[in-house]
Amino acid sequence: MRAVHRGSAQAVVELMQTPRGTGGNLRVDTGFLRASLVATTGAALPAQTFKPDGVKAFAYDAGPINLVIANADIKDPITAVYTANYARPREYGARGHAADRWVALAAQRWPQVVQQECAKAQASVASRSGV
Repeated sequence: MRAVHRGSAQAVVELMQTPRGTGGNLRVDTGFLRASLVATTGAALPAQTFKPDGVKAFAYDAGPINLVIANADIKDPITAVYTANYARPREYGARGHAADRWVALAAQRWPQVVQQECAKAQASVASRSGV
């Protein structure tokens, strides 16, 4: 169950973070939006962030998110949040701009992701037990 819980969370984060240019739905220009993703198991959500002036490119580091997922207890809800100040208008659309819906599209795949993670866990157990 732990493997499915953590693996499913990780897989959905990877879906959310996949840029349009590589088959995903996340629009990436400077990388600020992508780099603004944070994860938590607590109730408090992180503060909104604003892109600093003068910075041309931002790198995404999956390490902190992977650490939150790896340390999550089975009963902990894992929340992944984009903190960029323009994340919500990008997701839902605003001021005449169409919605990108990259988070919603990843979330819609949750049942399939869990099913895939269950199959991986079952295969791992079967291979260890020689079945």
